[in-house]
Amino acid sequence: MVSTAITLQKTQQYSAEIDKSGLWLRNKRWDLFFITLSVVVVPLPYVLYLLGMRFGLEDDISRNLVNAFVAIAIGGPHMMSTFLRTGLDEGFKERYPTLIRSSIIIPVIVISLAFLNLSLMLTFFFFWASLHVLHQVTYIVELYNHKEAKFVRKSALSPLARSVDYAVVLTSLFPIAIWKISQGRFEIGQNDLGEAIPALFQQPDNPWLFVLVSLVFGSALTAFVLKSVYEHRNGILNMPKFVFVALTVLVAFFTPLLPNLDTAFQGLNTWHSFQYLAITFYIIKVRQMVGDLEGEAPLVARFSRRTKDARALYAFSAFLLLGSAVIFVLVYALAGIVRPGIDGNSHFDIAYYTSILSFLWIHYYHDHFLFTDFEALDGAFAN
Repeated sequence: MVSTAITLQKTQQYSAEIDKSGLWLRNKRWDLFFITLSVVVVPLPYVLYLLGMRFGLEDDISRNLVNAFVAIAIGGPHMMSTFLRTGLDEGFKERYPTLIRSSIIIPVIVISLAFLNLSLMLTFFFFWASLHVLHQVTYIVELYNHKEAKFVRKSALSPLARSVDYAVVLTSLFPIAIWKISQGRFEIGQNDLGEAIPALFQQPDNPWLFVLVSLVFGSALTAFVLKSVYEHRNGILNMPKFVFVALTVLVAFFTPLLPNLDTAFQGLNTWHSFQYLAITFYIIKVRQMVGDLEGEAPLVARFSRRTKDARALYAFSAFLLLGSAVIFVLVYALAGIVRPGIDGNSHFDIAYYTSILSFLWIHYYHDHFLFTDFEALDGAFAN
């Protein structure tokens, strides 16, 4: 009884912190700290990488240390937190049984590609990761749209306005990246991804794809600016969403300029992971608030109710990283047998990317379904 009373009190406190009639997803402070102004974490991995070399570490050692730190501190927990809403949720498994069963195919593909063609695997990983990051951005944008239309202004946003937001977000990352591809300078760590990219897209004297993508992005950016000016003048600008989209486009556009793309994209990954953890734990807390978490995900509920905030959920997600650690050790030991005489960088990269991507690609796969649930926060605003 005491435990139930404490849980109820925490739930009521959590509910009281939610701005139910405003445009914010939870409240101004939470949205700015976790969703928007958390953009300040983007340069941190690159700064750490540069500091490592400044203090005498070799380029690859500094790069790999940053990769490992980001993976353990935030990238890994964000990846594993997906399973709190999928594999550990009986309701999700009942709705998507084929999705859950087919996920086992992904580690088989990852391990095969790691040994047969690491460059091809990393090329595919880069593009899927890029789409996943941008998909999350459009999901958050749609959460803002959904709350505005259903709970604030009661008016549906036009399909054109939505299309403009999506267009500028989905094209912002690619102009400079495509330029590097056209010049044959697209490398992730020691891996030249140009080896897996058709020569049609790598023409230094005729960067046609760069020109095309730049024109599309330029058109989308112009439309976004004009739309935002119109909305501001008519008093209908969704300011939380506008600031979020503007910062995302700015950061995504300039990140590929950095010479070390591996670490540069770790900056985007850090921001993305920070947002993801916040949104995931918020959705779990909302489900606990409305009372459907205990029945469908009792183990998750046990961690969720331990504290009013999400520290216990983060710790649980981090604990699940032991699965990746086991795969890293096994693949690292196996790599030396399968490929005798393998150099140190390749040895580490095969084990590292296999242990991470086996779970990361499942995370991407599941999120393509989770990112269609625009009503996930409705329980927070309904009462």
